[in-house]
Amino acid sequence: QVQPVESGGGLVQAGGSLRLSCAASGRSLSVYPMGWFRQAPGKERESVAAISWNGVNTYVTDSVKARFTISRANAKNIVYLQMNSLKPEDTAVYYCAAKRDYYSGNYYITSGEYNYWGQGTQVTVSS
Repeated sequence: QVQPVESGGGLVQAGGSLRLSCAASGRSLSVYPMGWFRQAPGKERESVAAISWNGVNTYVTDSVKARFTISRANAKNIVYLQMNSLKPEDTAVYYCAAKRDYYSGNYYITSGEYNYWGQGTQVTVSS
């Protein structure tokens, strides 16, 4: 079993950048398709980005596509979410998730498809 652990959140001014990292305790996450989700206060959790196990196939939701990038470094057992030109509406708790579909070339964008979740990291963008 893999346990994702997010880091890199914080407080940033609008227009700034943050890079979130997702590492893992327990089993390596390098064999799993991974996803990033976020949940703002009073809103449902939404998919932000997803990536296949080898990083070849990626997805970024349209609302942030021009500003966010998902990548992974399997040798380091880390998945990243690079967030640029941040806006106040990006304020949310960001979650990393792993799907138990080893070595899958697919990515997954529905939260119910994921098996393992991190505790989340808060991102706050001030105006």
